[in-house]
Amino acid sequence: MTNTYAIVLAAGQGTRMKSDLYKVLHPVCGKPMVEHVIDHIRSLNANRIVTIVGYGAEAVEEVLGEKSEYALQKEQLGTAHAVQQAEQLIGDLEGTTIVVCGDTPLIRPETMEALIAHHDKTSAKATILTAYADDPTGYGRIIRGEDGQVLRNVEQKDATEEEQKVTEINTGTYCFNNRALFETLKKVKNDNAQGEYYLPDVVGILQSENERVSAYVTEDFSETLGVNDRVVLSEAESVMRRRIAEKHMRNGVTIIHPDATYISADATIGRDTVLQPGTMIEGQTVIGEKCIIGPNSQLVNSVIGDNTTIYSSVILSSQIGNDTNVGPFAHIRPDSNVGNHVKIGNFVEVKKSTLGEGSKVSHLSYIGDSNVGSRVNVGCGTITVNYDGKNKYTTTIEDDAFIGCNSNLVAPVTVKQGAYVAAGSTITENVPENSLAIGRARQENKEDYVKKLNLK
Repeated sequence: MTNTYAIVLAAGQGTRMKSDLYKVLHPVCGKPMVEHVIDHIRSLNANRIVTIVGYGAEAVEEVLGEKSEYALQKEQLGTAHAVQQAEQLIGDLEGTTIVVCGDTPLIRPETMEALIAHHDKTSAKATILTAYADDPTGYGRIIRGEDGQVLRNVEQKDATEEEQKVTEINTGTYCFNNRALFETLKKVKNDNAQGEYYLPDVVGILQSENERVSAYVTEDFSETLGVNDRVVLSEAESVMRRRIAEKHMRNGVTIIHPDATYISADATIGRDTVLQPGTMIEGQTVIGEKCIIGPNSQLVNSVIGDNTTIYSSVILSSQIGNDTNVGPFAHIRPDSNVGNHVKIGNFVEVKKSTLGEGSKVSHLSYIGDSNVGSRVNVGCGTITVNYDGKNKYTTTIEDDAFIGCNSNLVAPVTVKQGAYVAAGSTITENVPENSLAIGRARQENKEDYVKKLNLK
């Protein structure tokens, strides 16, 4: 099997984005677009991947990490010059190299795989990924002979009136014989208006030397979309969002209103789960089977068990168990672990806490830096007082404890197994097992007090 290499062009500044963020790092469905490209290539099991970086090189390398090797294009002198920077890493290797732009997040791995297979099958020195465009204005045209073979790639500005009517366009993605690529790059000239070295010239040079050049047509023009500004970024986002939603629906997920539902590219959702409108599933969130999520819920980098309902709530970097109900209007903050058969009700905030099986925090409570056991009932208005202005402290509530309404548990404090805390109590000392703790002032009634003040 032929070795496969990939070069990802990610050195351009992207001035049309009008952003301080480096162009290829702008996210599409929650992931930088260059990372989409790299991940798609990695799924092909390419032997080597080289990302050409320039502006914002450190930021790109930080995002991609060890997913790629890197070559620096110090001066932006064109796409051929950019590819040439990879020569020191892979220039002397035998095999096939695919060249992809880092701002084309919609190109599918299946399409890249088919392009490579077509290239190898035809024994071409270069293969162009093409597509048919309703409006080809601005694109290079693919001119074929009567036998269907590629005769030449003609840029818009150089095309004749007849050639401009051609709707098959060059998408900017290529396959090359690796050695032929780097040998031919040395022959590319910069005698053009921009004074740059252009990668399509490699194709022209190979043809002039009677080397075979082929083309592979992708049926989906949207795959070729190159993101150069915020308008196209939104188009790419819409296409990918629909694509992701369709994948999940075909895998058995019900999405009530796909256009009003956001799912990240890295999310995993089990079958028979229902996503209601306004739901946002971000990052590497994993949702189990037969869940109901939404409406208007946000889940970020969290794990949700089976048969669980998340209703109009926010869950961040946390775990929620099976058969658990959260919401409405609950906020589960990072590093929380909510167990099975738990109820988190309306206007409850949980932060960096664990709740055991069968426990209930039904409404209007704050549980922070706490270890809550199983079958615990936390009454309305309960606060775990975890912060003294400088340090955070832990509250422990053991199994089968009952916390009355409007209680303050001032950490560090432990309510032992089976203990009760009376409503309205402020607890500053540990509560022994099976005890009742009352920490409130004794009620005193002043009879006729209002008359004495002449208030009535």
